[in-house]
Amino acid sequence: MASDGRNGDGMASMQLAEDQVKVLEENFTKVTKHPDEATLMLIAAECGLSEAETAKWFRLRNAQWREAEGLPAALGSVKD
Repeated sequence: MASDGRNGDGMASMQLAEDQVKVLEENFTKVTKHPDEATLMLIAAECGLSEAETAKWFRLRNAQWREAEGLPAALGSVKD
């Protein structure tokens, strides 16, 4: 299960099982980087995480992806 680490910030603080990360990454790369409520609920159920935990993972993963692409970490005027 997921649990927050020291400060609750960053993906390193989210303790996820390997199979959970695999499902999350597959959805991020193959389905959407910005899941709507219904999709988020389905992904959360598939991973065994809460919707809040899943949404947090997607926020953090999007920031990581944006930085890797040379974009600002926060969502701005550029649409992913």
